[in-house]
Amino acid sequence: MDTQSDPITITEQGSAYVVQFAGPRLLDEVVIARSAAQLEALVRQASGPRLVLDFAAVEHMSSAALGMLITVHKQVRQRGGRLALCQVRPGIYEVFAITKLNEVFQIYHDRTQALAGLA
Repeated sequence: MDTQSDPITITEQGSAYVVQFAGPRLLDEVVIARSAAQLEALVRQASGPRLVLDFAAVEHMSSAALGMLITVHKQVRQRGGRLALCQVRPGIYEVFAITKLNEVFQIYHDRTQALAGLA
């Protein structure tokens, strides 16, 4: 897979993985499917995975992207792990609030808080 076209970047920080989305729009089905595949592979390889999804670059996202997040969250929990989101823009947070997903996901202001929340 060409790393320049990867829709996400994964870095390890302590006992957690930080996932950054590459582009401002999580709308394209191919991008969402590739992101999901990378996240699912990461979750499968880790025991008790701790993931922080950093939304700093994301300005728009589709309902398919929300579905992907729900699936990844479920997979993380099934493996005894934890998932946190951070740097979610107000417009996207509003979607989480309307759909009540803000009650499902741990959402933090910044990456430092998210990592501390998973500790």
